[in-house]
Amino acid sequence: MSETAVPGASYAAAGVDIEAGDRAVELMKEWVKKTQRPEVLGGLGGFAGLFDASALKRYERPLLASATDGVGTKVDIARRLGVYDTIGHDLVAMVMDDIVVCGAEPLFMTDYICVGKVHPERVAAIVKGIAEGCVLAGCALVGGETAEHPGLLGEDDFDVAGAGTGVVEADRLLGPDRIRTGDAVIAMASSGLHSNGYSLVRHVLLDRAGLTLESEISELGRTLGEELLEPTKIYSLDCLALTRTTEVHAFSHITGGGLAANLARVIPDGLHAIVDRSTWTPAPVFDLVGRTGDVERLELEKTLNMGVGMIAIVPEESTEVALATLADRGVDAWVAGEITDRGEHPTGAALVGDYA
Repeated sequence: MSETAVPGASYAAAGVDIEAGDRAVELMKEWVKKTQRPEVLGGLGGFAGLFDASALKRYERPLLASATDGVGTKVDIARRLGVYDTIGHDLVAMVMDDIVVCGAEPLFMTDYICVGKVHPERVAAIVKGIAEGCVLAGCALVGGETAEHPGLLGEDDFDVAGAGTGVVEADRLLGPDRIRTGDAVIAMASSGLHSNGYSLVRHVLLDRAGLTLESEISELGRTLGEELLEPTKIYSLDCLALTRTTEVHAFSHITGGGLAANLARVIPDGLHAIVDRSTWTPAPVFDLVGRTGDVERLELEKTLNMGVGMIAIVPEESTEVALATLADRGVDAWVAGEITDRGEHPTGAALVGDYA
């Protein structure tokens, strides 16, 4: 073999840094520990996360609820800004707020982080955000996976996904079967765009309008990047508090598809939900997207949450207690509509009136 021969191939030469991955795990351990519940067994680093299911013995008929999701193209905003410790809140919200819709208590979550190159501090920052989100949702982060994909992703590119599990007593399962004519539709304010519609938002504001993430937007009172990276509100514990203090018939998590489409998912045949736009004013960012991109209102409403992140459907007599409970928890909420017989409307949900 000559002295100029090409050296043998290796995993490191192919772009995968095992040592960096090990370093990332060490850095994230302290954050994962903060999410632990009494039912969690073992620590970070095992092949599987362990959760003591004997805790479910207190249920007569426990139903496990499961969901999985990602954050979408919002991760590109985090990458451009070099801010990695908030995107995890979005991930937890997308997963656990889907689970709580049926009345389930979030139990545990796992994550998957895919990167072009492992930068240990960045990965740890992402996990820090996920762990903080888990604390806000009341669930444990029992494990996850960090994958390095050189050649498929750029050095600074990444994506995140997660899966979660919750539990609900069978006779307390929420959903369409409980909804009745005359029920009140209570809206809970979103913290902004949340984690949906960012392909439209980025196209309108960054590509077409030529704004930068550092642009100071007077109507927003901060930079565009700060607005777009605002973490998704996590409603899990707020929703569970409602189920403990008053009767709740259903929840609807307002994500991709907008308010009407997501609310329609929990409306039973023969009934209709009518939501009055005049009961709230969407945050300025929604008008900014619509005005800047000349986006029709229908398109905005089927893409963005328009200021409502979660809906609770409760009996009319439960309205006062429900609003008081949410107010005590610092959640901006209001009666936005009601459930009616279908009449001339198709089964589902409709928005009426103009925004306040």
